Amino acid sequence: MKIRNIILSICFFLFQLVLFAQDGITVTGIISDANGEPLPGASIVLKGTTTGTQTDFDGNYTLNGVEEDATLVVSYIGFTSQEIAVNGQASINVTLSEDAQALDEVVVVGYGEMKSKDLTSSITTIKAEELAATPTSSPMQALQGKVAGLQVVSNGSPGQGPTIRVRGIGSYDDKIDDGIDASGPLYVVDGMFFDDIDFLNTADITSISVLKDASAAAIYGVRAANGVVLIETKSGAYNQKAEITYDGYSGFQVAQNVLKLANSEQFVTLAQESGSAPDIQFIDNAMQRYGRSRINPNVPNVNTDWYDEILRPALIQNHSLGVTGGSDNATYAIGANYFGQQGILKMKNEYERFNLRSKIDFKVNDNLTVGGNMVISNATRYDAENSAFRLAYYAVPILPVYDENLAGNENVFPTNYANAQDLGYRGGQNPFPTMDNSELRSKIRNVLANFYAQVHIIPEKLTFKTAYNHNFETIERREVRLPYFIGNGFQRENAELLKRNDTYSNQIWDNTLTYTESFGKHNLTVLGGSSFRDESFERLEAKGLNFPLSGEEAYYLDQAQTIVQDDVKDDGRREYGLSFFGRVSYNYDNRYLLYGTYRADGTNKYQEKWGYFPTIGAGWVLSEEDFMQNNGVFDFLKFRGSWGKLGNDKVPSSEGAIISTVVTTAFGDTMANGVNTKSNFTALKWEVTEETNVGISARSLNNRLSLEADYYVRDTKDAVIPIEVPLIPDATRQNVGEIRNQGLEVALNWNDQVSDDFSYSIGANFSSLKNEVLDTDRQLNIDTGSAEFRQRTRVGDPAFSFFGLEVDGVYQNDAEIATDPAAQVEIANGRTIVPGDLKFKDQDGVEGITADDRIMLGNYLPTYSYGFNVGFNYKGWDFSAAALGQGGNKILNRKRGEVIFTNDTNWDRDFALNRWHGEGTSNSYPSSAGIRKGWNQQLSDFFIENGDFFRIQNITLGYTINKDGAIKGLPRTRIYLTAEKPLSVFNYNGFNPEVPNGVDNDTYPIPAIYTVGVNIKI
Repeated sequence: MKIRNIILSICFFLFQLVLFAQDGITVTGIISDANGEPLPGASIVLKGTTTGTQTDFDGNYTLNGVEEDATLVVSYIGFTSQEIAVNGQASINVTLSEDAQALDEVVVVGYGEMKSKDLTSSITTIKAEELAATPTSSPMQALQGKVAGLQVVSNGSPGQGPTIRVRGIGSYDDKIDDGIDASGPLYVVDGMFFDDIDFLNTADITSISVLKDASAAAIYGVRAANGVVLIETKSGAYNQKAEITYDGYSGFQVAQNVLKLANSEQFVTLAQESGSAPDIQFIDNAMQRYGRSRINPNVPNVNTDWYDEILRPALIQNHSLGVTGGSDNATYAIGANYFGQQGILKMKNEYERFNLRSKIDFKVNDNLTVGGNMVISNATRYDAENSAFRLAYYAVPILPVYDENLAGNENVFPTNYANAQDLGYRGGQNPFPTMDNSELRSKIRNVLANFYAQVHIIPEKLTFKTAYNHNFETIERREVRLPYFIGNGFQRENAELLKRNDTYSNQIWDNTLTYTESFGKHNLTVLGGSSFRDESFERLEAKGLNFPLSGEEAYYLDQAQTIVQDDVKDDGRREYGLSFFGRVSYNYDNRYLLYGTYRADGTNKYQEKWGYFPTIGAGWVLSEEDFMQNNGVFDFLKFRGSWGKLGNDKVPSSEGAIISTVVTTAFGDTMANGVNTKSNFTALKWEVTEETNVGISARSLNNRLSLEADYYVRDTKDAVIPIEVPLIPDATRQNVGEIRNQGLEVALNWNDQVSDDFSYSIGANFSSLKNEVLDTDRQLNIDTGSAEFRQRTRVGDPAFSFFGLEVDGVYQNDAEIATDPAAQVEIANGRTIVPGDLKFKDQDGVEGITADDRIMLGNYLPTYSYGFNVGFNYKGWDFSAAALGQGGNKILNRKRGEVIFTNDTNWDRDFALNRWHGEGTSNSYPSSAGIRKGWNQQLSDFFIENGDFFRIQNITLGYTINKDGAIKGLPRTRIYLTAEKPLSVFNYNGFNPEVPNGVDNDTYPIPAIYTVGVNIKI
């Protein structure tokens, strides 16, 4: 199968069978699986000898010096070995069947590999074929819906990666919207550590393994508290002729689920119902300026759909070219990639990336192997103007994009954009001046270099490996904002230029010693090692105003007339770490499994220099017990459990300030001034994650049905949370909190080979999540967010829950108001309540609606998520489809809620159609007049909506020409069509319900992507 083909491309460099020239005949042939897929790296050995060879990438082999009466032993990982009598044959083709106990598949773990059947931890591995179906700049986007317990929150903006969470959030990160997620996982690419992998080309990846529990991740220490994502890139193979592969696709993107706004007729109706004299006058002004509609003379002759105006179809393309191969003593893999993606926002919004990579392994002698891997990535990203979607949401439909009345006006530049102020509104509203006169560019360059040497001190028993990794990244940020003038109050007076250079350097030197021994039924692997890391960051930033407007050659600070001194910044940091770690893996008779790691992490980041983190795991393979033999149900059944602790060093090293207060007092008859100084600095240390995981791994029905199930409890102790200190005006952050994530994960997969021509597969996964704050150091509540849009953290509830009033309906008539005690209290206090106003639930039983009636209204983390997939292969055809969904999470529709700041804006069509406009018309939406009142603008579940959604994630149809290689000279060519995210179903009143922190203010739409691609192997 293709999956195992990819596994072998990783494993080739670990072994090479020696081919001895002997007298006899030459035997050639092809080794393939039941589908006719060639098996590269299959072993062909003369029985009773060490003489043999391996198949090349197309499954071909040649074996010289074979006696006519010899026997060939053909084997391949995951397949049943066969013995074939030569009987003088010069050509022998062999078809291998999958092993009924296909559990010897190698899984990548920290600093090594293990067989799947020996795992005691929770690890999910996704192979290259599953990644390739997703057209995206970020490899992690391809994992959405495929891994139970892994949340992937999409980002539609070109070049921007998704938000990734493994089993919830463990840190109190109240700054998630600043692009820093303290609950993000660690990425390890060929041994190198990263905070994201958006620079990688998906086509260069062999596999992605998600290490979800503490036992699996702890070998990586303090950066692994939120899970680990292991990336293995493609390698060549020994004795493989050069193979050239081209993989490319082109397509287009279209905005999905575009939010409908009120059209002009609906907007006029809303304004008239509101009773607002200014709003009605603005409409009259629009009719005088632009004329009346011929369809409805009470409506201006303008009907602008602002989202339709700012959005566009956008192109996407990807082209990869690679060469892999190897000789007796060396393997190589080199490749180049170009990825280009336009944004769907109609401005300078796009992403381009060029990648070069090489990977070489050289066998110096039988005991020494050296190698290196280098990836060079050069990307340019033009970001969207953040305010564009907000401006489009609020812009009134009775305003055109361009105003012909301003054409020829010398005071208006650079063009005649329409201005809502000309109709009487307070703001200009039109998003195009901002979009067309902003250019936000980032040049991102990454160099990843990895070099290693591996020595077999005692062949097949004791191995030493030393590896040096260095990642160097620079980000050159340039923000250009050109001036424009549409009217007083709708202008940008100065040309602005912001330059920011960020430089990151990350070096890691690892040394490991691995001992493997088998004696009788005992199998033991012991690993010990050390790791030194050196991380540095530097930033230089400055801002200039008013430069010659002659094009890009003027976008330099020395061209600016003024340098803004307060915006000049020179910042940086440097951190060192030294770690020692060990791991023991033991199994007895393939039945009883033990696994343990211990890591000591030292750092200069905290006052507490060292942390010690142990883990342990155990497994029992019941199917190997005598009483389970021939049970007729389970081909394989394993119970496993693990416990572990590890640290999280993403929290800051220290925080606080020296606070000085001027004090004036009298000494005798003389007044004297003094200074009272206090310090609120705190000494922080790493947070500690402690996790318990129990699971089941099973296969049944001749290994066609597989099950992986896990239940976990993950506690973050010493969580850094803000603490209010008496007499100190600002909160300090201390290691005193505790946050728990717990849940159930289940993955089921069915694979069946019906005939030589037809096979199919079905898979499904489900995960639940309960996030709960266990301790806040005696603080009843920790509030974050703005005062109008409060989020609250308290013991017993999820972190960052939305906090507000619960809507109990809409007042339908005066009689209902007269009989409601809460309404009467409010009226007595001078508040006006009329039909069409929201009715809030009195939670505390005290008459009137007060702050004490606010409750927790939900959290942005989904309480459950699921995914499933189906696929089949018939002769040259292949088809796959995947879907996913989630539920239980809430979204604050802040763009709708910001009506509190201004009333002279448009409304979404959902409100226009469902508003209360008479008794019985709505019991959940206020009236047009009501939504403009402070009573209805209080944060409530009217503004907080369900984030549940279901999506068809991917549909792919392909056909492979010359699949079996029967046509000589014709390359194996696969042509395919892909639809990515073609259908999403949800009730949320926005573009999409994927909002990383649950607050939707200006979320970039996630487009559907349709591509056609081709894969050619020569």
